[in-house]
Amino acid sequence: MARESIKARERKREKLVARYAEKRKALKEAGDYVGLDKLPRNSSRVRLHNRCKMTGRPKGYMRRFGISRVTFREMASQGKIPGVTKASW
Repeated sequence: MARESIKARERKREKLVARYAEKRKALKEAGDYVGLDKLPRNSSRVRLHNRCKMTGRPKGYMRRFGISRVTFREMASQGKIPGVTKASW
């Protein structure tokens, strides 16, 4: 499980990206790279990293569900994810 500080840092980056998205888009279209340089580094979408919403695990992330494969398996086995059943044959 990831440390709380790492999860909090990622949430902070997500907020910054959302706040500066329009401004960043306008500057890119205008070709104003000096203006882009003055924006905060963490406001760029490239700096975001997909993490499990439950545990903060950075690897094995499933985009469709927003959680890691480990958490997905546990929740699917417990029947907490609608429409997902464990295969058995």
